[in-house]
Amino acid sequence: MRRSVGLAVGAYLPKRIVTNDELAKTIDTSDEWITQRTGIRQRHVAAEGECTSDLAVKAAEQALHSAGLRGADIGALILAPATPDHTFPATAAKVQHRIGMTGGFAMDVQAVCSGFVYALAVADNFIKAGQVKRALVIGAETFSRILDWKDRNTCVLFGDGAGALIIEAHEGK
Repeated sequence: MRRSVGLAVGAYLPKRIVTNDELAKTIDTSDEWITQRTGIRQRHVAAEGECTSDLAVKAAEQALHSAGLRGADIGALILAPATPDHTFPATAAKVQHRIGMTGGFAMDVQAVCSGFVYALAVADNFIKAGQVKRALVIGAETFSRILDWKDRNTCVLFGDGAGALIIEAHEGK
């Protein structure tokens, strides 16, 4: 029986941190109000010009390094962005090129908050079907670009970042 096994993970968070106290200077809120309702004390925000693909590449490179692999060792790249760089081409194609993935395919799966779970299921199914040996699954977002920073009900919840997981086919029980 063919199944997927996790090989390595990678993550990236932008350098800029926005604290609850910083938000309280621009909207009617406080650190206590946010923390009490969400548990969130700070969020990372992408730098000017830093795209979703930039975050995804950094997380992917970390996962590849951890696994001792190169981009060319990956057969499928499934990226889950709710905030892609552009509508077309897929942000995954940009990441594919930048990590040196010369074979296989890359695609975006957009399902907002559950996007990474769907992307992982898609990659797992390709592996179980025998269509790829190894897949790179990435969740990456730059929600800071689309937030209404004056709406305290939403802007306190989101930040930017990326996480990557490499899965590989294994035979057996």
